[in-house]
Amino acid sequence: MKNKGYILVLTTALISGFSIFLNKFAVSLASPYIFTFLKNTLVALFLTAIIVAARNISLLKALSKKQWLLLSAVGLMGGSIPFLMFFKGLTLTTAAEASFIQKTMFIWIFILASVFLKEKITRGYLLAGLALIAANVMLLNISQIKPSWGTLLIFLATVFWAIENVISKYLMAELPAKIVVWARMFFGSIFILVFLAATHQLAPIKEINSSQIWWVIFTGVLLFGYVSSWYAGLKHIKVSEAALILMLGSPVTTILATVFNKPASLAEYLSGLLIILGIILALKIKRTKPIEKNYVSVRS
Repeated sequence: MKNKGYILVLTTALISGFSIFLNKFAVSLASPYIFTFLKNTLVALFLTAIIVAARNISLLKALSKKQWLLLSAVGLMGGSIPFLMFFKGLTLTTAAEASFIQKTMFIWIFILASVFLKEKITRGYLLAGLALIAANVMLLNISQIKPSWGTLLIFLATVFWAIENVISKYLMAELPAKIVVWARMFFGSIFILVFLAATHQLAPIKEINSSQIWWVIFTGVLLFGYVSSWYAGLKHIKVSEAALILMLGSPVTTILATVFNKPASLAEYLSGLLIILGIILALKIKRTKPIEKNYVSVRS
């Protein structure tokens, strides 16, 4: 099952790389908040339809009050606040910068997972992380990242997602992944709607044209693929491992930007070698112990 988890998270990383590159164009066509709300709501409807079609309503009825509270927290800290921050930040910075900052999420997840989930961070994974960070730095040219409101928003969104992923992994010790991802998008959409209503920003929805609707649908499908593969993979492997593999999305975004702007340089070829090294270290490290599943139950 671990191999399945790795494949699913690798799929997430590829989707992430393409999504950030394409979302940079899509978010410029409309209000970033409206764009985020429509896209997330579309995914929430997809996931709700799947749960209903699979006759899994009984799973929701069996949830305890504490589980509902934690699932709501997943929606707030994973499906709403960071999305609003990220897509607003994306309008103020470049796709490559945003991707690089977001992929540092593994650092914060490493810290949180080791403290709250007692996940052991091996030396091999630290080396893999350093290799992938070095590869991303070579691709982007770290001097290009300058402090701004955009980079700050992207960074805060990344920290929120790190916290949410640790909570989600905690919940998946006893809940199906599809329930956790559904809660993330369903409650997240509700929280975003409340935000838009409270700040009187719902009016622009009426001004969405057919081109923007197609962008919402297209990026919504990508988001659906992202969250579905990510949480399904997270069910089978450590959250720290998954976060490390997700870093592969950053060079994908940067390479796409490079292809459409300028030819590859020597540094970019060297970064590719480091990426390969990082993948080998991340996926070929031998483990002597299974994933710990002795999390404290959240049932009341």
